[in-house]
Amino acid sequence: MKIFLTGNTGMVGKNILEHPSAKNHTFLTPKRQELNLENQQAVESYVEKHQPDLVIHAAGLVGGIQANMANPVNFLVKNLDIGRNVIMAAQKSKVKQVINFSSSCMYPRLASNPLQEELILKGELEPTNEGYALAKIVSTRLCEYINKENDFFQYKTIIPCNLYGRHDTFSPQHSHMIPAVIKKIHDAVKNNDKEVLIWGTGEARREFMFAEDLADFIFYAIENFSTLPQNTNVGLGTDWTINDYYITVAEVVGFKGRFIHDISKPTGMMQKLIDDTKLKAFGWQAKTSLKDGIAKTYEFYKNTVLND
Repeated sequence: MKIFLTGNTGMVGKNILEHPSAKNHTFLTPKRQELNLENQQAVESYVEKHQPDLVIHAAGLVGGIQANMANPVNFLVKNLDIGRNVIMAAQKSKVKQVINFSSSCMYPRLASNPLQEELILKGELEPTNEGYALAKIVSTRLCEYINKENDFFQYKTIIPCNLYGRHDTFSPQHSHMIPAVIKKIHDAVKNNDKEVLIWGTGEARREFMFAEDLADFIFYAIENFSTLPQNTNVGLGTDWTINDYYITVAEVVGFKGRFIHDISKPTGMMQKLIDDTKLKAFGWQAKTSLKDGIAKTYEFYKNTVLND
């Protein structure tokens, strides 16, 4: 197939392109200077010119809580524009299949865990990343509406849990939890520190999947597209505490000191676990254990990030 992959320079995009099955397809991977996804006319022209068989829409403006709270306009408008432009350009050029990436942050903040796909728009969103979540809800619903109007189109949305892995961001200002913890504990070992600080109690639970596994899911979904549900959670269906993640990273990195908790700091949501019932019925599950995934991510950090 000829596949137009947006977000091809991000962690997810790079893991898709590095997957062994990628060689079976032709990927269109324009960089931002070649194609600005915020420019509707440019996106329509690109899709019309190249006529892909499938669009994988993995691009977007992403960031942690601080970035979302500081720039809610950008997180709403940029992601709204990008999602709309890519999906509508595909429809205009009669691209039959789209895999649209969404996010578990679009589930209601007070929804009971595990989070089921049917909970979208069933309650108030988490205020700290509401703009981003609203944009993702719109692109998810847009895919549903396009399918409803014309059954020629198969535009489906996947909702990954938190991700980590090769090509992750390890900047303290912008990284998610696992790469931030890897950097923190690596630095502690290098500096011969005896203690590492954990914000809050460390009892909040989080679900993190290795990005290589998500790439594996994508190629499974391509091969089995007709049975892929309209909206599908993609994750592990299990989670660990923040303390568990720190302990596992310490084992991999070789930190022998102790952890101390600053309970004056926020703990965050106590749990955000996806329901994997539809994923299991679809016939796919992640293969990488937490320790193996962290070990591979740490090797990437040491051999690639620190050597740049």
